[in-house]
Amino acid sequence: MKVKIDRKDLLSGIQRVQGVVERRNTMPILTHILMEAADQKISIFATDLEVGIQGAYPAEVLEPGKITVSARKLHEIVREFPEGPVTITAQPNHWVVLESGKSYFRIVGLPPEEFPVSPSTQSDEQIQINPTLLSGLIRKTLFATGENNPQYIINGILIQLESSGGEDRTIRFITTDGHRLAIAEGKVAGNWKEREGGFILPKKAILEIKRALDDGDETSNPQLLIGENQLTYRWGTLVITSRLMEGEFPNYKQAIPQGTEKKVSVQKEDLEGGLRRVSILAREKTSAIKFSFEEGQITLSASNPEMGEANETIETPFEGEGFSTGFNARYLLDALTALQGEEAILEFKDALSPCLIREESEGFLTVIMPMRV
Repeated sequence: MKVKIDRKDLLSGIQRVQGVVERRNTMPILTHILMEAADQKISIFATDLEVGIQGAYPAEVLEPGKITVSARKLHEIVREFPEGPVTITAQPNHWVVLESGKSYFRIVGLPPEEFPVSPSTQSDEQIQINPTLLSGLIRKTLFATGENNPQYIINGILIQLESSGGEDRTIRFITTDGHRLAIAEGKVAGNWKEREGGFILPKKAILEIKRALDDGDETSNPQLLIGENQLTYRWGTLVITSRLMEGEFPNYKQAIPQGTEKKVSVQKEDLEGGLRRVSILAREKTSAIKFSFEEGQITLSASNPEMGEANETIETPFEGEGFSTGFNARYLLDALTALQGEEAILEFKDALSPCLIREESEGFLTVIMPMRV
């Protein structure tokens, strides 16, 4: 293999796949990336066997072929190259030569035959989704995903697809970490078979898709291709594949409180500011803040025996019998950030019930469990 590629494209391709490069030494080949040159382009592929990322970039292909190179060393070298073309040449015994300007590097690779095969991305089940919608679904639910939770299955995002008759089709993202729940949905186009319960995508895959959306400048809509045990995200020349998680997601509908008779409307900016200030003196481990609801106001308070105490009053049109409850301030701040409007409506069944925050116009709701303060 021998190719010439612009340094900017090469560096972008390396950085794009680095998030899934496996740095443990159990399988040395997973610390490498696979580069394959053909048809005046070079594809760059990396995988950790759960999530794989592949991108294609224009190149002058002098000799087609493929190589594997250490992802870390390749990134360190190309990052220091000057702007301009980079020549990559494969040599016998899997050596790779990198040249740019007056710089010359010769590094050892591994047999490309040892690299895991890129999974097929063919599927009859395809979803066309607006990138803004997909980005919003992720933003509104990612914060409530489990993080290394012993209950393995809640470390992913449940995705449900529904056909409502006619051309109305709905995609729904659901996440929970056991202390809070987030649900967001929107309309999409596509064809799929009904799956009872939906399917679960690992958090790692969602983070890579989010990163692609943040960096992307494509004018077309991304595609989601659903296989028997994998999901593929394709946008332009970028392809992200992920295994689906096996297991049963908790029955999230049971966690949504019904009959929420107490409703409190408050300006989102006021509540966010009050939570941030009062939480400065909350216990660091729990971030617990007491909420006291009285006619015309909410009082936020926190007490820390080692630091002191704080309270702040926020005006609100709340009417009715007052009550007190407590919540993790960080959880509430995450939920408020997901809201699009300037007003937050908090709903409660009673003082011991979860807090429900809903934004029906945006297809979003979140539930936060109370805590002792």
